[in-house]
Amino acid sequence: MEECTGKSSWPELVGVNGNKAVTIIEKENPNVEAITVLIGSFVTQDFRCDRVRVRVWVDKYGIVGQVPHIG
Repeated sequence: MEECTGKSSWPELVGVNGNKAVTIIEKENPNVEAITVLIGSFVTQDFRCDRVRVRVWVDKYGIVGQVPHIG
């Protein structure tokens, strides 16, 4: 696995509004793009530091339900 720079995990965002979490993540690590994804959705499992995305898993109310992290 490639080594990425900057903060890579945000456990403090569990329970926070997903859109707010995206803003915080992108501010704390400008090397990533954060996107909200509904818990249970199917997503690709690829990992590349040259296009790092952080999936912010939210419930049907838009609240973060899992720790956002790179990879």
